[in-house]
Amino acid sequence: METYDLIVIGTGPGGYHAAIRGAQLGLRVLAVEAGAVGGVCLNVGCIPTKALLHAAEALHTLKAGEAFGLKAKAELDLKGLGAWRDSVVRKLTGGVGTLLKGNKVELVQGFARLVGPKAIEVGGKRYEARSLILATGSEPAALPGFPFGEDVWDSTRALKVEEGVPGRLLVIGGGAVGLEFGQIYHRLGSQVTLIEYMPEILPQGDKETAGLLRRALMKEGLVIKTGTKAVGYEKKADGLHVRLEPAEGGKGEEIVVDKILVAVGRKPRTEGLGLEAFGILRDLKGFIQVNGRLETAVKGVYAIGDAARPPLLAHKAMKEGLIAAENAAGRDAAFDYQIPSVVYTDPEWASVGLTEEEARRAGYRVKVGRFPLSASGRALTLGKTEGLIKVVGDEETDLLLGVHILGPAASDLIAEAALALEMGATVTDLALTVHPHPTLSEGLMEAAEAFHKQAIHILNR
Repeated sequence: METYDLIVIGTGPGGYHAAIRGAQLGLRVLAVEAGAVGGVCLNVGCIPTKALLHAAEALHTLKAGEAFGLKAKAELDLKGLGAWRDSVVRKLTGGVGTLLKGNKVELVQGFARLVGPKAIEVGGKRYEARSLILATGSEPAALPGFPFGEDVWDSTRALKVEEGVPGRLLVIGGGAVGLEFGQIYHRLGSQVTLIEYMPEILPQGDKETAGLLRRALMKEGLVIKTGTKAVGYEKKADGLHVRLEPAEGGKGEEIVVDKILVAVGRKPRTEGLGLEAFGILRDLKGFIQVNGRLETAVKGVYAIGDAARPPLLAHKAMKEGLIAAENAAGRDAAFDYQIPSVVYTDPEWASVGLTEEEARRAGYRVKVGRFPLSASGRALTLGKTEGLIKVVGDEETDLLLGVHILGPAASDLIAEAALALEMGATVTDLALTVHPHPTLSEGLMEAAEAFHKQAIHILNR
């Protein structure tokens, strides 16, 4: 049995961050990967999806070029698109492999099973360590009545655009995955219908900006039905006949599609590891229970990322990986960070901190500042004026509570808001920051000024 200071199971964003940071802190580290290095995010999640989103946006922009005085013929090459997606993935996964090797992290391929609290078996060989980090990630959740297969896709199958674009696609789920794939396939030529069980898409997010995103996607041509559930389907000669019903009950309807994408969430990959036999506890949804240090009920055993707890976001897993590795190295670190959420549609949606409703429930005297992108010079030059920057704060103390953005580059802009919240900034602090002109970031300042009814480029109501 080989002995290490730290064993990390999984090399997704959380796992490879944990392994590299452990090695940087002087630990002898073993990383174990059952699949491809880089995990879900790099191989079949964040990265290939964003590559397809960018390509679909480029195609959409070419088709709409006459609005800018440009005339170009846009043609779709699905095999070329698949090759582009794969080239991006190869560069990043290859880079992670190089980083692991360069930091002297040993890598073993195979499925790990616990044979002791800090001992594992991989391919018949045993390894043990002083500390163990579980970073096993997640997988698509299934929906009763819609088993994955040729007709019903999960998000991994939906990436394979080179195998054909369905004429009619039903997307079940109005979260980030459903919305992103819905727009990808619409722009590649599918007639897309998307349904969401809750009254609004992105049900955990800011309702106002989520509603604006829904309207923008519908304006583009997607059919979106909220407060709707799919109760089953039947395959017939002319397609898949799907039965839809109102979530609150009532008269249903039937639609006919060629393929169905189930995007109702993800579940942790924590089965088959042998956790309970050694006192590592999971909750009813399968998430490994951890404390603020990411430590499980067994001292020296940590769990991070999708395996540990929501939200299931790569950047959260990355930060958790660093914290768990530092604790494994004898430091004392805890997770206490603002976690931004992003949907990479066009327009992008991003959010950090409290929504209006959450702030009111928490007892704050809520006040809001808004800046519409129709008043942004930079948005006008981009031809992307559909959107809003919204600041939520406490009227009494001026404390910044949350920021919600719909518009181009929202995924980049939200980092400034996250930093401001981390620093305990006031809305005034956000307003005082000097932003370059013309940029989209000026909208953060303008929304903060609107909070105080002092905005320059919009009328203060």
